[in-house]
Amino acid sequence: MKISPDQIASHNQKHSVRHEKEFTLLTSLFSERGVDTERIISHLTDFQVAVPSWALGAGGTRFGRFSIGGEPRNLQEKIEDVGVLHALNRSSGAISLHIPWDIPDDPKAIKQKAEELDIRFDAVNSNTFQDQPGQKHSYKYGSLCHTDEAVRNQAIEHNIEVIKYGEMLGSKAITIWLADGSNFPGQQNFRKALERTLGSLEKIYDKLSSDWKMLIEYKPFEPNFYSTVIPDWGTSHLLASKLGDQAKTLVDLGHHLPNTNIEQIVAVLMMENKLGGFHFNDSKYADDDLTTGSIKPYQLFLIFCELVEGIDNGKKKNSFSSIDWMIDASHNVKDPLEDLLQSVEAINTAFTKSLLVDRKKLGQAREENDVAMAQEILQDAWQTDVRPLLRENRIRNRAAAEPIGLYRTLNVRKKLIEERGADTTATGL
Repeated sequence: MKISPDQIASHNQKHSVRHEKEFTLLTSLFSERGVDTERIISHLTDFQVAVPSWALGAGGTRFGRFSIGGEPRNLQEKIEDVGVLHALNRSSGAISLHIPWDIPDDPKAIKQKAEELDIRFDAVNSNTFQDQPGQKHSYKYGSLCHTDEAVRNQAIEHNIEVIKYGEMLGSKAITIWLADGSNFPGQQNFRKALERTLGSLEKIYDKLSSDWKMLIEYKPFEPNFYSTVIPDWGTSHLLASKLGDQAKTLVDLGHHLPNTNIEQIVAVLMMENKLGGFHFNDSKYADDDLTTGSIKPYQLFLIFCELVEGIDNGKKKNSFSSIDWMIDASHNVKDPLEDLLQSVEAINTAFTKSLLVDRKKLGQAREENDVAMAQEILQDAWQTDVRPLLRENRIRNRAAAEPIGLYRTLNVRKKLIEERGADTTATGL
């Protein structure tokens, strides 16, 4: 399935009259406020959010999956699906692979396929939270933290193998998320488990090329519910600091206890030049990985405000291109491609609104402890309808004015089912 430029142009033509009216009005309002519209569009064009390969298959609930048909049967078809997304929004120009779910049989051919669709390879992800067929040692009681050196070495070698696959494809980072931890008091020595984890990470870190990053993810619970070895951003930051400059913390929006102030975490990590990656999703209770922006869109906006603040004041230590951006959500009962389009739109919306904040006035209000005015300045940006601006960015980049609208008009899912069958299963969770 491939969407042609002619199909996009025809779709955009149908929306041109209404769009021109809305965009002209918005730019006029921005001009009165001194907002540089072209600067914002330039930032939007450069901002790309990676799609995880495991999010392209059917979803469901914690208790079962429900087939949607037309799922990608192999890595090449996963790349093709990301190509469809990128053609529709021009903001999904990267794919993040999970090994061993996505081992490329022919790396050269896979890389060529991605290049044809203007797709690059984002961070590669290791998997030591599952036992694979033929695996000698089990990760039942941990991987990089395991008491048995043989198990630790097996997990270390797997991560090194993942780096090698990433190098073949042009990736520049490895993401390490550990399920290591304990379910009962007394099961694990916290200090020794962390020391062993650090020792394992050091061996992996030593295998990084000078232009690579190690992204260390954290999570307070699941699958272990009494403790996890890397439960929070502080522990991740501690490990990254001990490892060196190429190690960074990865923030997953779902990996926090309820009501955690994620924007403050982001601010501190950027201050320390230790924010290396970001996984977007949303949640109602905890790590339910809902569509980005579907539950707490204002929180997403506040997080982007801190990201913009950190980049503007980071003395070139931080930039949007230096951070790996990726969606890590579960579409549950939605069409996965529609869900991903919605997530990217929500991310771009929050990003754009954060660029509208009058930072000079906000800084002055803060210095004067004018709490009400500080809130007014933020909410003035938040309440601005930026959809015409996002649409203009897509049209200029030859993407669809209304991505989901064109997706449905072209019956993409139906065509994928015709090509691949109604009973296909994507590799991964």
